[in-house]
Amino acid sequence: MSTDPRARRSLARLLVPTLAVGVLALPAHAQPAKVAQVSSPEQFFGHRIGADYRLPNYDRFTAYWRQLDQQSDRMKVVDIGKTAEGRSQLMAIVTSPENHRNLARYKEIATRLAKAEGVTEAQARALAAEGKAIVWIDGGLHATEVLGAQQLIETVYQLVSRNDAETQRILRDVVVLAVHANPDGMQLVSDWYMREPDSLKRSTNGIPRLYQKYIGHDNNRDFYMSTQPESENMNRQLFHEWFPQIMYNHHQTGPTGTVMFAPPFRDPFNYQLDPLIVTGLDLVGAAMHNRFIAEDKGGVTMRRGANYSTWWNGGLRTTVYFHNMIGLLTETIGNPTPMRIPFVANRQLPSADLPLPIAPQEWKFRNSIDYSITANYAVLDVASRYKDTFLFNIWRMGRNSIEHGNRDSWTVSPTRLDAVRDSMQGARGGSNNAGGPAGVMTAGGQFGGAANAEASQRYLAMLRRPEARDPRGYILPADQPDFPRVVHLINALRENGITVHRATAAFTVAGKQYPAGSYVLKTAQPFRPHILDMFEPQDHPNDFLYPGGPPIPPYDAAGWTLAYQMGVKFDRILDGFDGPFAEVKDWNVKPAPGTVAAGNAAGYVISARYNDAFPAAVRLVGAGEEVYRLTAPFAGHPAGSFFVAAGASTRARLQPIASELGIDVAAAPSRPAGDLARLKSPRVALWDRYGGSMPSGWTRWLLEQKKIPFDVVYAPQLDAGNLRAKYDAIILVDGAIPARDGQGGGFGGGGGDAPRGGEPRADAVPADLRATLGNTSVARTVPQLKTFLEQGGTVITIGSSTVLAQHLGLPVGNKLVDAQGKPLPREQFYVPGSVLRVRVDTTQASAFGMESQADVFFDDSPAFTLGPDAAARGVKRVAWYDTATPLRSGWAWGQKHLEGGAAAVEAKVGQGTLYLFGPEILYRAQPHGTFKFFLNGLAGSASQGTTLQ
Repeated sequence: MSTDPRARRSLARLLVPTLAVGVLALPAHAQPAKVAQVSSPEQFFGHRIGADYRLPNYDRFTAYWRQLDQQSDRMKVVDIGKTAEGRSQLMAIVTSPENHRNLARYKEIATRLAKAEGVTEAQARALAAEGKAIVWIDGGLHATEVLGAQQLIETVYQLVSRNDAETQRILRDVVVLAVHANPDGMQLVSDWYMREPDSLKRSTNGIPRLYQKYIGHDNNRDFYMSTQPESENMNRQLFHEWFPQIMYNHHQTGPTGTVMFAPPFRDPFNYQLDPLIVTGLDLVGAAMHNRFIAEDKGGVTMRRGANYSTWWNGGLRTTVYFHNMIGLLTETIGNPTPMRIPFVANRQLPSADLPLPIAPQEWKFRNSIDYSITANYAVLDVASRYKDTFLFNIWRMGRNSIEHGNRDSWTVSPTRLDAVRDSMQGARGGSNNAGGPAGVMTAGGQFGGAANAEASQRYLAMLRRPEARDPRGYILPADQPDFPRVVHLINALRENGITVHRATAAFTVAGKQYPAGSYVLKTAQPFRPHILDMFEPQDHPNDFLYPGGPPIPPYDAAGWTLAYQMGVKFDRILDGFDGPFAEVKDWNVKPAPGTVAAGNAAGYVISARYNDAFPAAVRLVGAGEEVYRLTAPFAGHPAGSFFVAAGASTRARLQPIASELGIDVAAAPSRPAGDLARLKSPRVALWDRYGGSMPSGWTRWLLEQKKIPFDVVYAPQLDAGNLRAKYDAIILVDGAIPARDGQGGGFGGGGGDAPRGGEPRADAVPADLRATLGNTSVARTVPQLKTFLEQGGTVITIGSSTVLAQHLGLPVGNKLVDAQGKPLPREQFYVPGSVLRVRVDTTQASAFGMESQADVFFDDSPAFTLGPDAAARGVKRVAWYDTATPLRSGWAWGQKHLEGGAAAVEAKVGQGTLYLFGPEILYRAQPHGTFKFFLNGLAGSASQGTTLQ
């Protein structure tokens, strides 16, 4: 083959009809009528999409789409739900007019094939031939990545206006779901960019708040939990309404020295996925890259050209993998303010991961729009050409899941393979032939080598031990202490399209009796990979750059098992089972109404075992009720429970709260005697920063859900002092307190999320935002926090903000250091986002209502040591790593270094209390199992000691 790049590209153009770009001629009788005249973006907006220094906002986006809807019979705009700020979130359905007339049928076909149940192979092939490929293309999820929403405008326009044969074929074979993923963010960022009259001063940097009301960039981290309205809206379309075979999630920005990253992705891929997901990604990715090269659009990289993999669940394009859908992500450069592609030496040599490099050059936003259109058309083209294949394969994957759930099956994981390999090496008397740490992924490592068939079967049997089978299902008993927490998990599963059953009567499985109301999840269903991923531990492979070298960070978390994080109790059922089960049909399941015991009572008790005990108590105090916190067990209820003194209206006020929250309230025949803590309305301050902190935003969302009143405060308010007069508790999430002035992090923590582009000058922001500018500091903020504590306040610190203990001179040190006191290098200790287990001292007030062990989310988190004088100075551990192997789910290289380290610490500072929580106890609103640490801290701040007679 010629080595001349021009010759190669010419050849690619000749070959491209086999996969990506070719145009199919339509027979004369099938030639479409000329498309009706529709308004171009230039006519509507007054400029081309991608014009320099121009960004239409969501209001204009909406108006344009609605106009196209009126002008074109190829397009229908639907409102899929309200956003966090109350806007209508729009989806455009684009296909041929004939397909629009039969849309209900094509949706039914997509649904039947995706759910697979009751559909034979012959029926599946017939449905695939009749149906249309459903392709989701979104934009705007991360609003400062402005290309996504803008390309969506151009893509829809081209689909409704072009009349070439390829577009007609796509419209004939494909139903396109064009979805705006973050309307609120587009409005904010576009308005912020366009506020400057001088176009040369326009920038998307320095936006004043998060571009999703609560969680900003983490709106792409919410899709298995589905807490936000936008996530819920999109999950409903993906997993309940349309079941697309392909979904395409547009992002920015491309790796330096390139224009775009496009699939396929690097290893590791999640072993719960059907292998057709991986090969399907290869097929679609090849179509994309082939088309780019054919159109002479260089600079598109893949695989190890960036860090994206298919391991993680939870993102808009990754959660679909666990639902048998091909999820695409591209990351593309571009901004309405022109930029340059820089020279990067290793991006100039062609390779399998970058077939056609691009030279350094000036880059216009319109160039990025054109690349996006090429990518979209490549995806739509391959969906059209392989329509029957994609439709049939989603059925095949669903059937595979159902079949695996109906018989004995085993999931091979890295740790299980390590055990087999160690046994093989022991039998040979050899050592690890990979030349690196045990289990490290290397090209040279081999897991084979057995001398004969008998040995091979013996090693295979180690992977297929009966007790290591995949579950046929899970049972979540109704008699666990905080059953409403289970309901939260069930809702997350239901919104992800999982079939859930509830027991209508008591039943027995595997010799154990379960009460009516228990939830049942059978794995013989099409989205089995998602169920296993929510209940089974993730076992991330040891992934290193080279043997003995640094770890390669995962794209996001390495382990997340939601059932562990939520602290729910469940049983894994390994054999087939049945019972008096009814399918749960509700979209938003409510807990069974709680009850308030009847009869004459001196008061009522809300058990500390409920996460919602303190929120319920806060509502009662706000209604004027007399509420106390128990400092010792009373009437069978643990310390930390809330006693509500009986008054004339107490029971009437309790009943609707108990009913709504699903908590049972016991009657107390007498008032508890001795020392108690009288509860008052909490006065809570939550730190935030200009531009918004995602950990703070998540906490704000949680406080609102729990109906706990609070104020958001910024560095200037903290630095002004007089804090004790206004607040009882101050919440400092990850990233709030610097290790040193001008430097984030502390105790080895991650340091939170910094605002993109830094803060603007005060004179560059509206006057009402200037009070939010500025950063906390050791010099100004810490003295005010110290005074607040000494005067009796409570400070709750999480993650890197626990460095406050060092600033205050407390005897708290860093466990994760070497003999010289230097932080352990990643080659020795590395725990990206993973679930670990800790021992808990439940006699401590901050652990009231918890069990003796808890699963915590550890994400480059601090772990503490206590000095020899800690006890004397009122510093004590609340939770700690009590083994050398605390890993429950994910990846924990060198986890032995955690043993003995404290995860949670309580310290007296003057009259006040400082709480140090190293792990992310509120992580993305997922770890309900550790919410009590936080809620107990707030309860303590709002309590005042008293004595009842």
